[in-house]
Amino acid sequence: MDKKKIFWAVASFFIAVLSIWAVVSQNKSFSLDVLLEFIKSAKKEWLAAGFLCMFGFIWFEGLALVRIANHFGYKTNAAKGTVYGGADVYFSAITPSASGGQPASAYFMMKDGIPGTVTMVALLINLVMYTLALLFLGILSFLLKFHMILEFSMVSKIFIVIGIIVLIFLAWVFFMLLKEGRILYKICNFLIGMLEKLHIVKHGDKLRKKLEHKMCEYQECSNNITGQWKMLIEIFFWNVMQRLSQLLVSFMIFMAMGEGLQKAIDVSVIQCFVAIGSNCVPIPGAMGVADYIMLDGFGQIVGKNATNMELLCRGMTFYGSVIASAVIILFAYVHRKLKSRSKV
Repeated sequence: MDKKKIFWAVASFFIAVLSIWAVVSQNKSFSLDVLLEFIKSAKKEWLAAGFLCMFGFIWFEGLALVRIANHFGYKTNAAKGTVYGGADVYFSAITPSASGGQPASAYFMMKDGIPGTVTMVALLINLVMYTLALLFLGILSFLLKFHMILEFSMVSKIFIVIGIIVLIFLAWVFFMLLKEGRILYKICNFLIGMLEKLHIVKHGDKLRKKLEHKMCEYQECSNNITGQWKMLIEIFFWNVMQRLSQLLVSFMIFMAMGEGLQKAIDVSVIQCFVAIGSNCVPIPGAMGVADYIMLDGFGQIVGKNATNMELLCRGMTFYGSVIASAVIILFAYVHRKLKSRSKV
């Protein structure tokens, strides 16, 4: 792990601590004992379902990437896909604007023998579908529970509106990068020129020739899949399932706490608005902002218990998935090291 990743990992830890402190400080009657009693009173079968949904957030992303790789003839499996998903979830959580997630997934995919061009196309397609899946669920939430958005504070509403604009913009950018390889080529060519001026790269012409060759392969892969509507619909479906898995974590926690079906449905809608609103913030894991919007929304349906419920839901949907992803990555890394040593 390089110095930049170490810096963001440490920064993310302190942001997480500050975020939790800010949430707790909002409720003067909060105490750790009350929270623990809250958890003890939960129905364990619903909590178990919540953990399963949390894992589904990692697993479904990996499955989508596996299906794309298989489409191009590179056989991989769900176990390896879980590593791809875990790498994305973990490094997205500890880097600003989730910038580290895709490179981390790419690393493991290429280690499994998937070429860089195929990996890039797979990740871009998945980014488009991941973004469209959230927009799709957001539209459903607006149509079914529009009155709930009106109950948010003005600050939360602003974040949600900006989040929608950012999602639409990102979906368009990712699609254009996927469809028009020349755009990606111009970006890479510009970066090579900058590195030449900084005297970091000495043989820019050689790099440009390699880039041209790779861009031809990239465009061929892109053209191969962008016209495959059946495949694209399948990838969209798995991304919707991934997003639903995250929303259903809060649903399961509310059912575990005996809040009832209606409140459990409402909190899933709020979780969707939180996911949309937190997209516009370039903070690792959108920590602080996501907590604010979630706490604001939870106040609508559980009143004084909002803090406890927010900590439980945020703890499992975000911190739980990050910890699970870290364990998956560590296990995969150790397994690869032991396997490589056994071959020597």
